[in-house]
Amino acid sequence: MSVRSGAKFSMPGMMDTVLNLGLNDESVEGLAKQTSDERFAYDSYRRFIQMYGRIVLGVEGEEFDRLLETAKEWDGVTADSHVSPDTLRRLVLRYQDVVARHTGLPFPQDPWRQLQGAVEAVFRSWNGPRAIAYRVRERIAHELGTAVNVQAMVFGNRDDNSGTGVGFTRDPATGAKGSYGDFLVNAQGEDVVAGIRNTEPLSSLAGHFPKVDKELHAIFERLEHHYRDMCDTEFTIDQGKLWMLQTRAGKRTGAAALKMAVDMTKERKIKLSKAEALQRITADHLDQVLHPQLTTHNATVIAKGLGASPGGAVGRVYFTADEAAAAAGRGEPVILVRSETSPEDVHGMIVAQGILTARGGLVSHAAVVARGWGKPAVVGAEAVRITGKSFIAGGVTINEGDTLSIDGSTGQVVVGEVELTIAQPPPEFDQVLEWADEIRQGRMAVRANADTGADAKNAREFGAEGIGLCRTEHMFLGEDRLPIVREMILAQTPEQEEAALERLREAQKADFVDILEAMDGLPVTVRLLDPPLHEFLPRTEELAIKAATQGLSDEERALFRAAETWHEFNPMLGTRGVRLGVLKPGLYAMQVRALMEAAAERMKVGGKPIVEVMVPLTVTREEMGLARGWAVDAIAEATRGVEGPVDVQIGTMIETPRAALRADEIAEEADFFSFGTNDLTQMTFGFSRDDVEGRMMVAYLEQGLLKRNPFETIDPSGVGELVRIGAERGRRTRPDLKLGVCGEHGGDPESIALFADAGLDYVSCSPFRVPIARLACAQAILASQP
Repeated sequence: MSVRSGAKFSMPGMMDTVLNLGLNDESVEGLAKQTSDERFAYDSYRRFIQMYGRIVLGVEGEEFDRLLETAKEWDGVTADSHVSPDTLRRLVLRYQDVVARHTGLPFPQDPWRQLQGAVEAVFRSWNGPRAIAYRVRERIAHELGTAVNVQAMVFGNRDDNSGTGVGFTRDPATGAKGSYGDFLVNAQGEDVVAGIRNTEPLSSLAGHFPKVDKELHAIFERLEHHYRDMCDTEFTIDQGKLWMLQTRAGKRTGAAALKMAVDMTKERKIKLSKAEALQRITADHLDQVLHPQLTTHNATVIAKGLGASPGGAVGRVYFTADEAAAAAGRGEPVILVRSETSPEDVHGMIVAQGILTARGGLVSHAAVVARGWGKPAVVGAEAVRITGKSFIAGGVTINEGDTLSIDGSTGQVVVGEVELTIAQPPPEFDQVLEWADEIRQGRMAVRANADTGADAKNAREFGAEGIGLCRTEHMFLGEDRLPIVREMILAQTPEQEEAALERLREAQKADFVDILEAMDGLPVTVRLLDPPLHEFLPRTEELAIKAATQGLSDEERALFRAAETWHEFNPMLGTRGVRLGVLKPGLYAMQVRALMEAAAERMKVGGKPIVEVMVPLTVTREEMGLARGWAVDAIAEATRGVEGPVDVQIGTMIETPRAALRADEIAEEADFFSFGTNDLTQMTFGFSRDDVEGRMMVAYLEQGLLKRNPFETIDPSGVGELVRIGAERGRRTRPDLKLGVCGEHGGDPESIALFADAGLDYVSCSPFRVPIARLACAQAILASQP
């Protein structure tokens, strides 16, 4: 029997499987007699003991591997399939000794007991570390659980007229039509996907099994037409007879997903609609086609393998998943190097920039997982010889911690750090986004978070329809600006403060001109200064140490006093946002004046600036009314003498639960709301984002205490509900109130679906996430339609 998992969503390689179950010391003799093939029977039995011992009984797989290598050396062969029957008999006894030594019990002979152990092991694997990590990464609910399927076995390891393989109905890397995959003669499926042996391409199948090859391709065509999608299949050939084991929608790269989606709208037998094609594309797919690529001119290529997942990656070499995870935790970019990966390596694969294996084919574990996650991967690089914490390739020794570059498109492995360049998205990228824009036209806009003219220009090229968040504090952090900000903070008289503010106004005006020019004719939302002033001052701890050890200059002593004056125990809940404006009203007035002078300058040269002034962190109507008054006065002063009306609105960020709950009152003084979901999440959960994203969040996700990281995907019953309430109550007061969101969630597809449902007019995200948001908005609209 084979014992496999059957979960609702495909989790390739993450769940355990046990093959050849039912064999024991007695039945193996019967199988040998029935098939007249002792080698096949004992090969199946040794496979079963190894798999059952590792998966069910918890015996380390390396012990079995060492014994198998010794058996091959004993017989003077290199392939498992050439080990003699006598040696296999002895190997079975040694495997049984390993099990007895580790468990204190003989290997179980009762088939019913074997079956019970295997079924329980497959169920247990649902809560194994690799399965949990995969579900967290893929956003699959932990509570779904799995079925266990018990099936009769067919054998690809019976003889040289047998084999096993994995086949795709189209190329999962490029999307090109035509079958693609790997197979092995005289082997079982585990040999193919585990990368234990280097496989043959599916295109060679006809040379071994011409009749089976023809039958297999006819089945591929039927499957594609039935499912209207590219299919991933597993098959076994048992003494010349083809058996199809399973099929599912195949994992694919971003380029392949785009090509297949567009191609299938044109194919008569499949004929996807544009809406169906859009729903085949994910955020990860779009991310992948924007992956950096290696510039390999004059680079030292030390090995070449199979390009299993496209894109370039540069990082430091680590040889185990644990070491990779630890290095990534220290902030190092990592290249995970393994002989072959297994599901136990998934936590290291998640954090790696790229993956390199010495063995395995294009449908090995490393290849499939890397493609699904959009991580560059090179597999089957046979020149890579790993020994302990180093490997040799092309006469070069690479030690743990050395820098390596890999190209998942060409399969090249390069010494040292190679420059990365941005890939050119395929033509289908623009086609798909054009379809997405048609669907969201007039329904949901996509803006970008941008703080400079260059960022704004970049965002517009990615299709942004305005700026949803321009953080003015970022303009204060330049080397030429920070001293002026500190002058303002240290000012002893109103005159000194006014002089510093005037210098800041001139600098900010130039920044605003650049941004308004880049976004001419599109709305630009400028958030007035949000962070507390201590962020612009040196750290008190550093100054205290310097004062004690070296002494401070007059300027440093003044900065130290100011830092102590503005120091707060909980600054994120302290003097920031509109509260800062209450203490220093001239600061906000200066910023609005600089912005409106920039708008006036753009109008004089024929520009069409659309300005939105956003007041951060308001929690009451009175705060908003006071801030609006400063802004109105500054707008009037700055636009005096300007011909024609200036398109300007004044609104606020909804960042606290109170603001969302009292949105109807705040809307009396606001033209628009933008939900700041980063702070709203922090204040709703009582989490500090800077502190919980490490060990605590990992533990909460693994134990199912949270279904999602709420800083990545909106919590629907908490923060999501506050967004819905705030939007509803705000529009109750002002039906024309414009609503948007400008936190990190503005680029997350699941969060965008919630924002669409709440009736928001736009989302805003980083420039590189704009294409993803364009697609996700269209998908959210399609999902809401009956």
